[in-house]
Amino acid sequence: MFARDIGIDLGTANVLIHVKGKGIVLNEPSVLAIDKNTNRVLAVGEEARKMVGRTPGNIVAIRPLKDGVIADFDVTESMLKHFINKLNVKGFLSKPRILICCPTNITSVEQKAIKEAAEKSGGKKIYLEEEPKVAAIGAGMDIFQPSGNMVVDIGGGTTDIAVLSMGDIVTSSSIKMAGDKFDNEILNYIKRKYKLLIGERTSEDIKIQIATVFPGSRKEEIDIRGRDMVSGLPRTITVHSEEIEEALREQVSVIVQAAKSVLERTPPELSADIIDRGVILTGGGALLHGIDLLLAEELKVPVLVAENPMDCVAIGTGIMLDNMDKLPRHKFG
Repeated sequence: MFARDIGIDLGTANVLIHVKGKGIVLNEPSVLAIDKNTNRVLAVGEEARKMVGRTPGNIVAIRPLKDGVIADFDVTESMLKHFINKLNVKGFLSKPRILICCPTNITSVEQKAIKEAAEKSGGKKIYLEEEPKVAAIGAGMDIFQPSGNMVVDIGGGTTDIAVLSMGDIVTSSSIKMAGDKFDNEILNYIKRKYKLLIGERTSEDIKIQIATVFPGSRKEEIDIRGRDMVSGLPRTITVHSEEIEEALREQVSVIVQAAKSVLERTPPELSADIIDRGVILTGGGALLHGIDLLLAEELKVPVLVAENPMDCVAIGTGIMLDNMDKLPRHKFG
């Protein structure tokens, strides 16, 4: 019984695992709940996410990845081990090959940390690949032709923007402005405006249910509960889409500026291709209401959201695993 190759989208918010021949078999939040007194891992993934902001003092819910890179090495290793063991992909005598995706501008030290964590969690040979490239492949773009493709991958910790041609990245940018920062901004806005304290889960619910970043494109409201900063008692308020657009305006403009700067550095022939083909949005942030409209208006090119934006990187790892032998060798190792 041979081990199967696996592809991992090691995200700040979620970990997705693609097993060769089976497709995406795991999609869980990158969170662990740990007992501080004994250092024992109590829960991983979805189970641990439910505990965020709701645990007694001795139990902490940790997100081991920050801004797309490993912030806590040991905890990341425990999390990967847990997920890989859960899949039961190890062979009788062999270990799986693992392909992991990382942001474009991480340092060699950070790359080494990701590799080591994967090796210790049971991988035989570890390959690293840049996230926007894998996302583009997963979104169905043919990046191996001599023509320009542009992808904007908005994840939890980082937004990766890249122009690709001939199977490689021509110009790119990776910024630490993505889904988690949006949640944080909503949380702070509610705190400033309504003197109400809410948790991460609530701000994420607001983002998903009523937020928009394109003025006037959504008019919805939501009732949220939190703790009044003055009285200290629970209180309910109603929040509207327009307010959230105002709260996120500054954050989203950072992504727009980064996309513009990537386009400005792109060779003219490839820019012409992008006008024809448009820009593809991937990652969970692509689901943020109105972001495609805003980018299309600012960049003056068509902007399309990929079919399953959340799964693009994991699907891309699957396609790359199938074609491992045809890919340029220098990228791996």
